[in-house]
Amino acid sequence: MTRHRIINERYRMFSETAARPDDGPEFSVSDDIAAMGFQAAAGSRVLEGYRPVFDATAVSRLKAVGRSLVGKTNMDEFGFGMFTTTGPEVPRNPFDIRRSCGGSSGGAACAAAVLDDHVALGTSAGGSITSPAAFCGIFGLTPTHGRVSRYGQIDSVSSMGSIGVLASKSSMLRECLPVISGKDRMDPVSTVQPVLKLGKKLRSAAVPKGITDGVGKDVRKAFDDSLDVLRGMSVDVEYVDMPSLRYALPAHYILSVTETATNLVTYCGMRVGKQDGDLSLPFNDYFVSFRSRYFGREAKLRSIMGALMTSGENRNAFYLRSLGIRQLLLEDHKDVLRTHDVIVTPSMPSVAPNFSDIEGMSSVDRYVTGRFAVPPVFCGLPCLSVPCGYSGGMPAGMQLTSDHWDEGVLISAAEEWEKMFPMKRPEVSV
Repeated sequence: MTRHRIINERYRMFSETAARPDDGPEFSVSDDIAAMGFQAAAGSRVLEGYRPVFDATAVSRLKAVGRSLVGKTNMDEFGFGMFTTTGPEVPRNPFDIRRSCGGSSGGAACAAAVLDDHVALGTSAGGSITSPAAFCGIFGLTPTHGRVSRYGQIDSVSSMGSIGVLASKSSMLRECLPVISGKDRMDPVSTVQPVLKLGKKLRSAAVPKGITDGVGKDVRKAFDDSLDVLRGMSVDVEYVDMPSLRYALPAHYILSVTETATNLVTYCGMRVGKQDGDLSLPFNDYFVSFRSRYFGREAKLRSIMGALMTSGENRNAFYLRSLGIRQLLLEDHKDVLRTHDVIVTPSMPSVAPNFSDIEGMSSVDRYVTGRFAVPPVFCGLPCLSVPCGYSGGMPAGMQLTSDHWDEGVLISAAEEWEKMFPMKRPEVSV
């Protein structure tokens, strides 16, 4: 049995591991990224058994530079979650196995935290890289929407989905992002990107006023202490007004469920995914019975809500209004980023919760935990989560958001931060 499989028995980060990994530096990819030889189920029963006959562009590019794909990592079903508890396997936090890894790319963050010199590719359409990076005490970089080709990604929220990098060392961000970035004719969105420029130093940071209201005391202290560390790095820290942030979560939810409802229509049991229903049934009956059987609760909820948001008068009252809010939010971010290199917030409002606490949360309670992680991804902006403190042995994170296509300042900030902040690695037990 390989070391990865032994470690996986305790932490459950992998949905599948390579039988015989190649030599050389390794990487893993989330279950919603295509890779030859592996299943790509996106954490859903509806895609069980689907094995792509091609590699996602990001995967093929990492293989081309000598990295070995060692496994697929567990995630929330189609990326619907902040705790990786809606998929078939629930990964355990490497700092405390009774707690969540965050989500939806929880397995990817766990692998990056537990394995030495490991790079994990995760996906995000609303904080799904920031959340697990913060909970697992590692670096999590979500690039500008379109910086990394989405070819080979099973995408449920097309206008926001991105492939990003999770790693325990900042040097891996600098090494891997340029490799997986770049124009790709298989993804038209990627073809408009400018050249990735690295080396820009972080000089100024904006902190939205009142951003720590309602945040746990441990995370608030870690965040405030981190601002002092930034000042010690000769970064000019200034508080700014960003009133539109309060509207980001509801608008994001409306647009994301709308796109989800459209994308998940594909999975009807006829052409994509499982096909084991009674084909003699009328189409609507077959469609309903199949999706009821194979979709999880969150996928069903978002499909129903998405259809509701675009039906009748709801289209104007909710969907179109949310598009306007996204534009307003983007303009607010752009205004601030004209005079500051980054916007700084906590990554998550608390450290990783216990699984028992998550079970008692409502859908709304779970969703609002992403109130800091959602806005940049909603606007297609790049963001980075870095470890910024520890409470009771559990890590807290700080998120830095930069302007479109300006990932270079985030990578430089991560490297400088790693020199200043005493990061801790989990004690791996197998």
